[in-house]
Amino acid sequence: MTLVLSALIFWVAAWWLNQRLVRIDTATNVALARTINLAVPLIFGITLFVIWELVVRGLKVPSVLLPPPSMIWERIINSLPILWADFQQTFLKAVIAGYVLGCGSGFAVALLIDRSPFLQRGLLPLGNFVSALPIIGVAPIMVMWFGFDWQSKAAVVVIMTFFPMLVNTVQGLAAADHMQRDLMRTYASSWGQTLLKLRLPAAAPFIFNALKINSTLALIGAIVAEFFGTPIVGMGFRISTEVGRMNVDMVWAEIAVAALAGSAFYGAVALIERAVTFWHPSVRAGKA
Repeated sequence: MTLVLSALIFWVAAWWLNQRLVRIDTATNVALARTINLAVPLIFGITLFVIWELVVRGLKVPSVLLPPPSMIWERIINSLPILWADFQQTFLKAVIAGYVLGCGSGFAVALLIDRSPFLQRGLLPLGNFVSALPIIGVAPIMVMWFGFDWQSKAAVVVIMTFFPMLVNTVQGLAAADHMQRDLMRTYASSWGQTLLKLRLPAAAPFIFNALKINSTLALIGAIVAEFFGTPIVGMGFRISTEVGRMNVDMVWAEIAVAALAGSAFYGAVALIERAVTFWHPSVRAGKA
């Protein structure tokens, strides 16, 4: 119980420290504000890991149920070649390829739909239907069509990312109001000029919203798809195999790698969004 009490004390101390940090007036010091904005979530994350470690060891929780973070870290260090091979197979091949194809094709079809009301009435309801299909039903079919390698997982990712991009882009293209479009007509702008100079900039927040959503959906889709047939490599394959062997620390190591990869992917898209949509009120408010 000493370790559990230590975890409680550590939590109270971290809570008190974070409360003191967030109350500091940073109105005139941008560097201090950024430092505090980084320090608060960092302290919170470290606190969670410390409490996890102390509680698991203090209550003597079996490692097969919940291994402590130190055990997971040791497994990560000792399994770097395996983890890297799984990361290459799942993320660098299936996720990236499926993400680019799914988002790119969704964007292209959205432009076609914008030119054709017939396609809009026909494809959007179909998109809502397909987006509701369970991945565990689609993945085995893709494996039968494209084989056991990463191509079938990329196909699942394409299905998962296509319609969020399609729907968000169509909504974004309709974001420009009629007054703005009428102004472009008075300048005798063509459809392409109006698209590039008015409608796509107005749709940028919607498009990046889809890109951020798809950055997480793509990784989830690829990992789950690997449960239904894959070579002897990949995050999903490793998770399903090691669970059967009761090597839960290896499962958590794969989960940690997937979480880091997904967070980095999402963060990269968010940084690109801030650079591209710097003019948007939400981005300017965040920089203020």
